[in-house]
Amino acid sequence: MRIAVTGTHRAGKSTLIDELSDLLPDHVTVDEPYHQMEEEGYVFAESPSVEDFEAQLTRSLANLEEGPGDVVFDRCPVDFIGYLLAHEDRDAFDLEAWLPRVRAALRKIDLIVLVGLERPDRISLSASDDEELRLAVDEKLKELLLEDPHAFEVEVLEVEGSPRARAKQVLAHLADASR
Repeated sequence: MRIAVTGTHRAGKSTLIDELSDLLPDHVTVDEPYHQMEEEGYVFAESPSVEDFEAQLTRSLANLEEGPGDVVFDRCPVDFIGYLLAHEDRDAFDLEAWLPRVRAALRKIDLIVLVGLERPDRISLSASDDEELRLAVDEKLKELLLEDPHAFEVEVLEVEGSPRARAKQVLAHLADASR
């Protein structure tokens, strides 16, 4: 299974991935593009630009091409589309130009696990977190994945609750899918 965990920043994706890596020991985990690129020396703007998010989108697309069979991806191309559509300079992003590549890449994912924000919020935030962007990206990701206006046609599981409860929802979904 090729699983991607998606969601806005500070929603609990990494914590869920840690839980899943314990419960799915045969799966390899692929770190999110931001961390991969930062480790390779890419310098991001203090407030990520459209170019920074497009670079991460490009890396995410490449990760899906190169990834092994049983893998859990931290983020997928839809994450970066969500950030780009919520960005203050969103008019500089040409979504239509990216859609064919994104659709083709998403066909290589068996399941997207959407970690949305919950009320009350499960993550305590610092004053430096951009709450407005965080909420806008969460809303945009839910629209992109649950309403599917761009015909991504990928299976999506929205999870909620504690990290363990979220992981159990993923395992239950995988068990149901294998029947």
